[in-house]
Amino acid sequence: MIISTESELAAFCARAAAFDAVAVDTEFLRERTFHPRLCLIQVGTPDESVAIDPIALAGHLDPLAALFTDTSTVKVFHACTQDMEVLLNALGVLPAPIFDTQVAAAFLGERLQIAYNGLVQTFCGVTLPKTESLTDWSRRPLTEQQIEYALDDVRYLIRAYAVIRERLERAGRLWWVLDELRPLTERAHYETDRRLAYKRVKRINSCTRKQMAIARELAAWREGRAEKLDIPRKWVMSDEVLIALVKRLPREVTDVRGVRGTEQLSEGDVHAILMAIDRGRRCPPDRLPPAQHARRALSSELESVVDLMYALLRLVAERAGVATAMIASRDDLSDYIDHPERSPLREGWRFELVGTRLDDLLSGNMGLTVKDRRIEIL
Repeated sequence: MIISTESELAAFCARAAAFDAVAVDTEFLRERTFHPRLCLIQVGTPDESVAIDPIALAGHLDPLAALFTDTSTVKVFHACTQDMEVLLNALGVLPAPIFDTQVAAAFLGERLQIAYNGLVQTFCGVTLPKTESLTDWSRRPLTEQQIEYALDDVRYLIRAYAVIRERLERAGRLWWVLDELRPLTERAHYETDRRLAYKRVKRINSCTRKQMAIARELAAWREGRAEKLDIPRKWVMSDEVLIALVKRLPREVTDVRGVRGTEQLSEGDVHAILMAIDRGRRCPPDRLPPAQHARRALSSELESVVDLMYALLRLVAERAGVATAMIASRDDLSDYIDHPERSPLREGWRFELVGTRLDDLLSGNMGLTVKDRRIEIL
């Protein structure tokens, strides 16, 4: 049930490789480290489900990396983004090809972010317990109850996958899902540029371009420091402190120390902060970060047009059995009015499903009416 030796791992991976698909889930902690700490890897096949102990097998997970990159075996996840990030950091590889049941379910009429319990209830008719949702998965030994709880995350996932895939194939939508998932197998999706970390700082939009140049330097330094120490970035310096330093522009050590929340910083940290601020202050005008523009307010006439477009979108989504939010948001529709050529609605399955209808609506070749208290296409 739990694998903690190299020989057991190699034997299981050899068995799993014989299947067209395996289910994958992870348990990890990220509250006290910069990178999430992988604590357990669950893998399920139609024949068996196992929990792999990456703590006991640290540095000896090569058979699993080989299975996860075997192109003849689909790796099935539910809400895969965090799992993929954790596995990339721990194994150095990204699983591929993948199938995400949360994404796929939205193409069968389920809500966009259906929880795993809801998915299992809908597609397997099973209600799962929630008894171990706050488990510290880094503690050893794990109890039998904890392991069983973890294995449920793949035991039913592989069954749900079979049902979902069959329904998608019958509806001719499998390629829609695979097209939507393709970017999630690219490293660029998970690897972030430290120089862009400032964009995630709270209240960054309150800064001028010059202040954002300083925030860019401070946030990049914070990323590097937190990664080196393997602690959360907020333990190095909170967003509130970072913005306060940007606004105050300290020039001396005492100026930095005058900001509440800098007590934990070493003398070396303070000097590094002053150097980062100075780099940002000296940033040439042509290299300043772009201004953060608020989304322009639509005129009442255009707002009505977006309302009409959204009514069409919901109608098409309802008839197709696809979650509306998976297709587009109101902001996407607003952007479509100005720059249709740059819109995802002009590509792939979205264009096939709704793009041509939006073009017809905006050109006056299609209309909407109400019949029996329901919107219909004219």
